[in-house]
Amino acid sequence: MENKQDKWVCANCGHTGDGKFTGDICPQCGLTFWKCGNCGYLVTAATPPEECPQCKEKCEFLNVTCYTPECGGPGHIDPRL
Repeated sequence: MENKQDKWVCANCGHTGDGKFTGDICPQCGLTFWKCGNCGYLVTAATPPEECPQCKEKCEFLNVTCYTPECGGPGHIDPRL
């Protein structure tokens, strides 16, 4: 029996790893795609900003980075989020 492990790919730099990245942050570039829960503004950073640069509110930012081939892999934002 073969133990298949999912490969996760950073949408920013293309780094591939076995399984989910710790804390959803790429170990190579340290960046992730974040989407403002209020206005939908997208930002790439290691951590989300405290205030949205677009709507100027303190919003919840969602990690929308695509880590699997099902949502497009490197350079893509997960459309399911």
